Amino acid sequence: MNRIDRLLGILIMLQSKKYVQAEAIAEKYNISIRTVFRDLKALGEQGVPISFEPQRGYAIMQGYFIPPVSFTTDEANALLLMEGMVKGFADNSIRQHYSAALNKVKAVLRHTQKEQVDSLSNNMAVQLPPCFNTDFEYLSIIQNAVSNKQVLQLHYTSKSDESTLRNIEPIGLIYYAMSWHLIGWCTLRNDYRDFRVSRISKLRKLDKPFSKTDHLALQEYMKQLPVEY
Repeated sequence: MNRIDRLLGILIMLQSKKYVQAEAIAEKYNISIRTVFRDLKALGEQGVPISFEPQRGYAIMQGYFIPPVSFTTDEANALLLMEGMVKGFADNSIRQHYSAALNKVKAVLRHTQKEQVDSLSNNMAVQLPPCFNTDFEYLSIIQNAVSNKQVLQLHYTSKSDESTLRNIEPIGLIYYAMSWHLIGWCTLRNDYRDFRVSRISKLRKLDKPFSKTDHLALQEYMKQLPVEY
């Protein structure tokens, strides 16, 4: 990779995260920390407002944005491949958002690339067994509640057909045993619970922040599951 491509890659990396450590940039591009510093300085000299915070890393000043000007055919094809996986493993809300995002990617492709992507799209398929149930529209709401630390209210039907109304402080989503699972602190049980998303009949996000401030990390909860990661 030449330096121009690397500088563009570092810029996109900085745009995609709130903070980026120099070590992460060095590892991604297989360069030394000294080279990372030189590249960041070069971006700054070109007018990119890069700041640094100890213990956090480098960041681009809020409001500064450079839209991507092009995608390679391989990058577009990779996103197209994932569209098939999204259709099979995500719910209706995520499928809608992914389709809108992919259309934005296609909009900036060159004419010949669009033809190649359309050709590939017509020659790919994902066949999933009937047991894959994603006919719901909750994942996007759950993602938003997890990232904003807001309480969810849900009507849930257990495996034994018991229906309950729960207020949940969601700590994350896990896909295992061919299903999406919402992990959260249940105020009814006063403990962490695992809710299979396909068993949720109603879901809404409450305008209410978490009351518990010391939640278990999702990775710690995953250690309790009877599956290997």
